[in-house]
Amino acid sequence: MLFNALANSSLFTLHSSLLHAQYNIDRLLTIGRSALYYEDYVLSMQYFNQAISAKPYLYEPWFFRAVAKYSLDDYAGAEADCTQGIQRNPYVVSLYELRGIARIQQKKFSDAIKDYDIALKYDPVNRGLWHNRVLCHIQNKDFDTALLEIDTMLTRWSRYSAAYNMQADVFMQKKDTTSAMVSLDKSLEIDPYDGQTWSAKSMICLMREEWKEGEECLDKSIHLLPKNANNYINRALARYNQNNLRGALSDYDTALDLEPNNFLGHYNRGLLRAQVGDDNRAITDFDFVLRLEPDNLMALFNRAVLLDKTGDLQGAIRDYSKVIDEYPNFWTGLEFRASCYRRMGMVKQAEQDEFTVYKARLEKHLYGTQPRLNPKQMRKRSDESPEKYNQLVVEDEQELEHDYQNDYRGRVQNRKVDVDYQPLFALSFVVMKSDVRSYVAFDRHVDALNQRFASRTLYINNTRPTFTERESKGYFEYIDSLTTSIGRSRNTEQTLRNLFLRAVAYSTIQNYESAIEDLSTYLQEDSTCVPALWQRAYCQSRINQFVTATIGAPHDPSATEGTGVELKNANVLADLNHALSLDGKNAFLFYNRACFYAQRQQYAQAIEDFTRAIALDANMAEAYYNRGLCAIYHKQTEAGISDLSKAGELGLYTAYSIIKKYRK
Repeated sequence: MLFNALANSSLFTLHSSLLHAQYNIDRLLTIGRSALYYEDYVLSMQYFNQAISAKPYLYEPWFFRAVAKYSLDDYAGAEADCTQGIQRNPYVVSLYELRGIARIQQKKFSDAIKDYDIALKYDPVNRGLWHNRVLCHIQNKDFDTALLEIDTMLTRWSRYSAAYNMQADVFMQKKDTTSAMVSLDKSLEIDPYDGQTWSAKSMICLMREEWKEGEECLDKSIHLLPKNANNYINRALARYNQNNLRGALSDYDTALDLEPNNFLGHYNRGLLRAQVGDDNRAITDFDFVLRLEPDNLMALFNRAVLLDKTGDLQGAIRDYSKVIDEYPNFWTGLEFRASCYRRMGMVKQAEQDEFTVYKARLEKHLYGTQPRLNPKQMRKRSDESPEKYNQLVVEDEQELEHDYQNDYRGRVQNRKVDVDYQPLFALSFVVMKSDVRSYVAFDRHVDALNQRFASRTLYINNTRPTFTERESKGYFEYIDSLTTSIGRSRNTEQTLRNLFLRAVAYSTIQNYESAIEDLSTYLQEDSTCVPALWQRAYCQSRINQFVTATIGAPHDPSATEGTGVELKNANVLADLNHALSLDGKNAFLFYNRACFYAQRQQYAQAIEDFTRAIALDANMAEAYYNRGLCAIYHKQTEAGISDLSKAGELGLYTAYSIIKKYRK
């Protein structure tokens, strides 16, 4: 009997320890995923590292760490972690999917195809996998396979416009523009609001020198994609060939505003400026081109011609000479340099260049003719024939732009909202900083805690700083030291202080569940502590936001369940209401409760609470900002714009971009 009792006791202890270990790993993964959601990728990796160290045989931490690395553009690291995950569980589609997109980013298209082949065995109706595999075949120039797979996709998803776009790309690369145009027209029939498709159709029109039709397509593309510099570059070309020089120059200006280092924009704008007599600004454009490509002889010759025209003869001769050194039989260059030499009184050098040209023309059967070209002709970028120095440049190959189907960058933090609200205020060990604001967040209860605790200063902050790996480790070490002190302490006041400080530290590293546990313990001893209620409400709201956003996330091996979120939301509101009953003049509590209502689209209540916060603190720019957004969403646009204007006046300059968006 005693033996059986001891055996049962041992089994119970072992079972409990196993459950506790599993609970710890689950919590590490949850906290890490929460950090991913809030885009703190370095911190998230700290949690996944701990999970891997504890249970290296689980695939989940390897997968999520790969997501973090991919989000930080560490594609090789993401690929390696996915490989580790696959070794542990070769049946998870997400691992192959993520490794495939990581390999694509490294131009390993054949390896990516292998990943998609395996993933499609397990998930044959995943359209994103089909899409990416087709694009990999196109990158590998395996056009026949790409077309066969596109046919399969269109059989299954007949209304998938992107498949017709890929089909058009293949036809264009096979020089079959007629078939490409048919595919693009089908795509536009399905989705006439796809700017990339209109852009692709314009490229075919430009190739056919159908300038008016090309401009019309680009007008529609620019309306849908106003920030795409290439659209303006191409429309400038279409306008130039219709003698609309003013419109072409305007398009080059816009393209260079969007993409200041665009080679074609500067080169072609330089040519057009020279054509309209704006020589000095044309020289500036060619100076920029030559900083990008110091050995570009075409730009060098154009600058030489402009320096010649503006009287800088020495500069012109310098540039002419570099071109002539590469092309000794370039007659135009020799003639222009000879003219410069004569004007400078260097007769001998001028006569030498003139004789070279004269001799070459007598022996033109040796050197070939240099026909005069139509100034409206264009040259490929790789065409370096010096006689084409005054022609606009186009890219060698015009390829259609495609987006890989990528659910990972931004998938875990899938928050597609119109405009983000300013965040909630909470306690932090980091002082609130801003380059343009001098706002000091102060609360008497927090100040009282600082006087009691003394060892570490608490601040009120609504910006979550991103920590380096070293800084994150510092917080983990601080938490360990507090845990040790709590375990050894026999002094209630000291224990409560350390519990509160550990809760704030847990909040900082986004371990919100542990923070809530510590705060709940603290509140059992001091149920009237306003900062504890405030911080617990903040932590729970962060958990709720993460859970709500990740419910049903596609291809997620451990999607968070949304059961109980409404109950947790009630807990947030209860804590805020309790805190406000204890301190009805706390602007930060009214602000946080208003944010709670705003996130739930209860705009009337939110506006009322933001108004109370502003009445208590007229310099709280965040309250004006969020009240402005609520007013706009509540169909009170003018009032909203007025609030946003005040927020901008107080230093939140991002408010002005919102004003521009909503002002009619």
